[in-house]
Amino acid sequence: MSSLGGAAVVAGLFLVASPLLGLTSTARAGNPRAETVHKVFPSAVRIQITAAGKVVRSASGIAFARDGQRTYVLTNAHVVAPGKAWASPVKIDVLPSGRDRRVAATVVATGSLPDTDIAVLEVGAELPVTELAPDDGLELGDDLVVIGAPFGKGLSVAAGIVSQVEYEFLENAAAPQQARSLKTDAAIGYGSSGGGVFDVPRGRLIGLVEGYRTARVEFGKDSDQYAFDVPMPGETFVAPAAKIRRFLAGNGLAHLVAGGAGELAARGQGPGSSATSADAREVATRARPVALPAAPGAL
Repeated sequence: MSSLGGAAVVAGLFLVASPLLGLTSTARAGNPRAETVHKVFPSAVRIQITAAGKVVRSASGIAFARDGQRTYVLTNAHVVAPGKAWASPVKIDVLPSGRDRRVAATVVATGSLPDTDIAVLEVGAELPVTELAPDDGLELGDDLVVIGAPFGKGLSVAAGIVSQVEYEFLENAAAPQQARSLKTDAAIGYGSSGGGVFDVPRGRLIGLVEGYRTARVEFGKDSDQYAFDVPMPGETFVAPAAKIRRFLAGNGLAHLVAGGAGELAARGQGPGSSATSADAREVATRARPVALPAAPGAL
């Protein structure tokens, strides 16, 4: 069994845990989680980067705002960071859910790593969007869903709760608290970088997948040794809406989320429009997109 085979096993485990790769025409009545997924799924996208015509990276994103015939997509800064070995030309494409075509994208804002792992893409097409939630819309224990494209495959759904929230320290005690970071127990996989995190049942965008903790599993000895990283449930880190909003304001894009739901609706932007080896070691890692090697069919 090769390391590639190990990665395939991990992918299989994730997909068993989160099997929803597509949507039926209607959500099961009385299931708030399913209703939320159907509401927000159209705004979730896959992101592919090609260099000299070859796919070199695959990740996730979420359409959150429109301005005329242009749509804006959130993802991670490390997703769009160019690789040193990439050959020109480099192209970024957004693959909307439920569509058989891709749309060229342009990077209009990107944060500095590791503190601000956020980027905004612009596409010349009208895509369904999900609005950004208010800054104070987080409570421990709230149900949520995460939509991403693990292992370079189709969009998939994972579910969990808000398991931790860290707030900014404000000198004015009367000022409302603003979340600096949050954590969820929803399990994700490589390639889910930039995936949207949504509250249940309202279906608002409460954050962006930013990183997760993994356990590295190593087998064999010497030249026969191989290893792979297994994402750890309960250790998914998210950039909350308040952090995203500050990033947008700092890059001249505050108008995309200003005014709340009323303004967005007026512009037609409503929601939906441990290891088995003694050598295993726990490592903290940033959520990574899938880098596709040259081997045909490898992920």
